[in-house]
Amino acid sequence: MILLIAAILSFFLHDYTDAIIILVIVFISSFLGFLQERGAANAMNKLLAIVQIKANVIRDGKSLESPINTLVPGDVIQLHSGDVLPGDCLVLEANVLFVNEAALTGETFPVEKSPGVLEEDTALAQRINTLYMGTNVVSGTAKALIIRIGNKTEFGQVSERLKLRPAETEFEHGIRKFGYMLMEITLILVFAIFAINLFLDRPVLDSFLFSLALAVGLTPQLLPAIISINLSYGAKQMANNNVIVKRLASIENFGSMNVLCSDKTGTLTEGTVQIDSIVDANGASSEKLELYAYLNAHFETGYSNPIDEAILAHKKIDISSYTKLDEIPYDFMRKRLSILVSEDNERLIVTKGALQNILDICSFIEAADGAQTAIAPEKDRIAKQFEEYSQKGLRTLGIAVKRKVDSEKITKDQEKDMVFLGFLLFKDPPKPGIPDTIKQLKQLGIALKIITGDNHLIAANISEQIGLVHPKVLLGKELAAMSDEALMHQVNIIDVFSEVEPNQKERIIHAIKKAGNVVGYIGDGINDASALHAADVGISVDSAVDVAKEAADIVLLGKDLNVLVRGVQEGRKTFANTMKYVFMATSANFGNMFSMAGASLFLPFLPLLPKQILLTNLLTDFPEMTIASDNVDSEMIDKPRRWDIKFIRKFMITFGIVSSIFDFMTFGVLKFMLHATPEQFRTGWFIESVISASLMCWLFAPKSLH
Repeated sequence: MILLIAAILSFFLHDYTDAIIILVIVFISSFLGFLQERGAANAMNKLLAIVQIKANVIRDGKSLESPINTLVPGDVIQLHSGDVLPGDCLVLEANVLFVNEAALTGETFPVEKSPGVLEEDTALAQRINTLYMGTNVVSGTAKALIIRIGNKTEFGQVSERLKLRPAETEFEHGIRKFGYMLMEITLILVFAIFAINLFLDRPVLDSFLFSLALAVGLTPQLLPAIISINLSYGAKQMANNNVIVKRLASIENFGSMNVLCSDKTGTLTEGTVQIDSIVDANGASSEKLELYAYLNAHFETGYSNPIDEAILAHKKIDISSYTKLDEIPYDFMRKRLSILVSEDNERLIVTKGALQNILDICSFIEAADGAQTAIAPEKDRIAKQFEEYSQKGLRTLGIAVKRKVDSEKITKDQEKDMVFLGFLLFKDPPKPGIPDTIKQLKQLGIALKIITGDNHLIAANISEQIGLVHPKVLLGKELAAMSDEALMHQVNIIDVFSEVEPNQKERIIHAIKKAGNVVGYIGDGINDASALHAADVGISVDSAVDVAKEAADIVLLGKDLNVLVRGVQEGRKTFANTMKYVFMATSANFGNMFSMAGASLFLPFLPLLPKQILLTNLLTDFPEMTIASDNVDSEMIDKPRRWDIKFIRKFMITFGIVSSIFDFMTFGVLKFMLHATPEQFRTGWFIESVISASLMCWLFAPKSLH
């Protein structure tokens, strides 16, 4: 804007040459920025195609996966837990379908959906037969008909009201503060020079133009282009390390991150859950329990999960005599899954889930011989067994059954008075090399915090196995009783948050951020979406559910912390190279402007013309566009770095003044020894300014960055 104002003033003053030169410089700077942004955008589109969100669509009677941007009204889609709605849809079939509509209706809790015909004037939040674009499936399954897409959807029509500015990243916050610093220095310098020139009876217009030129000269004109180059180059390098960047600005945050919050399963552990054993209520192996567990896992149709895969892989069982009649899918409130099956006209409900949630619906317990007794007297013994299994690092689920069911459909109300059968015990050992990886993260200045829904005994056991010495554990129920202020003071010393509810994850992330940290969160489930959005850097994986990938800033092509370590290193290289430009450009520009301001006090003419000031900036900035691929010293990536405005100001003033020494020496030679004319003076100083600025930055900038 300052450059354009200067060009307009030059036109009004009939100085067409200056105006054209200024506009050409504006065009070159803008065009360079455009080319780099375009290159970055093209590269990002190719990378994002790897992790694009797809939908299950039925076309010509066949089910196929298709990118959501290729869907059209009339398509029939199949929905499962975690799916994002690609358009407004009518429900054709639904099985305990719950959808999160908070973004559209403000409703906190998931809404149950079902087929049906409603009155035409039914309120938006009460249309139980309608699914809306931008919402996501929390639990259940469905088949739906797309009726509207894009701007024609309900979300599209109110998008302007719903559109929120993305949270400011740490890097963007730094740029804003840097901009304020430049503005302050520019205003002080401009007003001081303008006032002094008026005091010395210089022409008002010339004084104003010279002050304006100084303001322009102090600005690093190619900063947007340099940032774009650095970020796009960093994104390409990170892609080579299986890290796909969805939001370019998050690269810098990735490098600044000093706390990484991670789930446990699949990230710190193998993620390939295996059955350790299936035992009855007395701890003895049971083939009957194996059959019931297999039935439940085989007929489950909600969404693929490692628990069911482990059960099915443990032992092949012939269940051809059984027929599935109905299902109540898993959801995060009930934490259990029920299947209604029949064999020889006998119907039974088989339910598995979190142990406490299974015990809550059981009135009886079954012994090895089939005898059933009241469960109440046995609950203490069951709890003790559960604790013993957990201390061994085993994940424990409960399984229950209800026989002689007299209906072919089931509801949640029928999950009661069931018979507790026993335990499903799973093991998921830590990944090989994870202790070394965590040590590397610590060396990089990144503290690892585990956030898991598992019980505290399992979480503590795994934490110690991966190298966390005497980890401090905070339970979800303790977290619920804490105020936000108390939590903020506790988060820095807590290593493991266990037994947390999905809605508590976001609160933990906010508390860690308020404690002065740059937080990364890695997650891949439906319940991770809000935490991914709240973190400074949301990290997901290619195999994550749609809603998690959509909320993430960065997607890993492998759920491996080693990939993350390499990504952090690339992020820090990108940040370091951006800082190099900031140091070099600001110190060189300030030195030149300081020299010209001083010289203007003693010379009867302007020491440099506005067009020469702009050209000096362009010539010193242009070579620095190659800085994105520059080598970075190991000291710059061994710990998180942030914008340090005080240090930038100190560096700018110190080395700017050092650069000015060369300028004043040239001034003395040109004025007193060579007796140069104004044109010769400007030409000589112009050449010296470009050379000295480049020389001083080359000599001093790398050393000061240490």
